[in-house]
Amino acid sequence: MAQKARATAKKVKDRWRAKEWYKIYAPEMFSKMQLGETPAETPDGVMGRITEATVQDLIGDFSKMHIKIKFKVNNVSGLDAHTMFVGHDLTSDYVRRLTRRKRTKTDAVVDVTTKDAWEIRVKPMAVSEQRIQASQETAIRNIMRDEVKRIASEVTIGEFVRMLIMGDLARGISEASKVIVPIKRIEIRRSEVTRMGKLPEPGEQPIAGPVREEEPQEPAETPAAPEQPAPEAAAEPPAPEPAPEVLQPEAPAEEEKKE
Repeated sequence: MAQKARATAKKVKDRWRAKEWYKIYAPEMFSKMQLGETPAETPDGVMGRITEATVQDLIGDFSKMHIKIKFKVNNVSGLDAHTMFVGHDLTSDYVRRLTRRKRTKTDAVVDVTTKDAWEIRVKPMAVSEQRIQASQETAIRNIMRDEVKRIASEVTIGEFVRMLIMGDLARGISEASKVIVPIKRIEIRRSEVTRMGKLPEPGEQPIAGPVREEEPQEPAETPAAPEQPAPEAAAEPPAPEPAPEVLQPEAPAEEEKKE
């Protein structure tokens, strides 16, 4: 029994050593950033694996840390595994913070098709500022469906993912829904790719975070020169002393003329 156990342990150890580590890269729309590594015996074992990453890790935007992007390995070249976008999801704690008391959460499920034939199931969510009636919920749900279908049909998969992440899709739905009832927040809670279409062309502009305008920097103040003590008034030169009078010797008196 002991020999059999040692043989089994040896076989497992040798099998683990035979595995290779494959680097997983994001699609080109995310600048092909490395997402991590995964072990596998053969490239076929890596195909189809799914990994997640937050938008904060992908584009460096701290305000998007609650959005998780899902990627699926669809191509392996050497030890490099390339992925494709298959959906996104919001963290559960973020959704719970939005749905507070005296608010109504309206969910919808929309199947859309992009301009390049990608089929995506989108699940938008609207949170009103106060409790609303069932008829108002139905109206908002219809508006969300119409807007998502209209926007998706006009853009490619790369542009649609950009709008999902950066909030442009949610803002478009919010503008159309405010005619029914004031909306506190609209989020795209989840998305899922149900059918692939045309792959994005190489050289597509990657998704980047919002550009922050740099505030004009005030010119640096030059350090004030140390105050120099006021120069003392030059002392007036002393008045020259009057030159001593030189007494001229008196001219000798002329001798009296002799008579």
